Amino acid sequence: MTVPVIIYENLSSRIRENVKKSTQSVSCVRFVLSGPYTLSESPMTPSTPKKPASSGKQKRDDGQVSHETVGARLRSARKENGLTLKTLSERSGVAVSTISKAERGDIALTYDKFGALARALGLDYSAIFGHGNAELSAGMSPSFTEAGKQTIYETSNYRYGMIASDLANKRMVPMRAHIRARKLEDFPDYIRHAGEEFVFVLSGSLLLQFENGSEFRVAPGDSLYFDSGVGHVYLSEHDAGVDAIVCCVDMHVPPAMSRSR
Repeated sequence: MTVPVIIYENLSSRIRENVKKSTQSVSCVRFVLSGPYTLSESPMTPSTPKKPASSGKQKRDDGQVSHETVGARLRSARKENGLTLKTLSERSGVAVSTISKAERGDIALTYDKFGALARALGLDYSAIFGHGNAELSAGMSPSFTEAGKQTIYETSNYRYGMIASDLANKRMVPMRAHIRARKLEDFPDYIRHAGEEFVFVLSGSLLLQFENGSEFRVAPGDSLYFDSGVGHVYLSEHDAGVDAIVCCVDMHVPPAMSRSR
């Protein structure tokens, strides 16, 4: 657990006197400095969330999407496509037992598995992790995700914070990830998905291991861009875990993925 080293929780008496004379609304804030690149701010009193200055349409992601919800969406898409579990398994390369358990919400899927199922079903990621209000259009409107409001999908090794989860037809899948896995044995296999991947570490020490034997230690502020078709796993070198921005680009997204439910 990261231990804050500097905490400012109260305004000084002089500032308080000035606040009384001001016509603007001022809230006390708490700043927590917990290490390099990490500065968080949380309101001590309720305040209106800040929004970007834009006239375009904005979307905000919050809450957590459960394994049961993701499973129900996959099952609904499979049935709409008239596919059996066996047929979907053959198309996606995901085992029948894995699909069945995922549809029941018994297990969490790793990125490569839900990506393979999405491709086989012609399903946009917004239909899996969005809130049901994704819109398809010829153009793209800015999609704003407020700090701490990413749609969360939990697995035993990773926490996926899906960014812009309601935006359909994204060419990349951005996430704020928390990596808790500590060793290779925590995974049944390396994760592989055709495309490219980028990771930028925010906090913690990340070890990225590849099936070809190469490995990279990525510290806060460091980044790595790589071929995600090569089997890989993210490992935290400390119990506190690693926070990182991860962006995946699927190089084989078929036209059918323009469909969003």
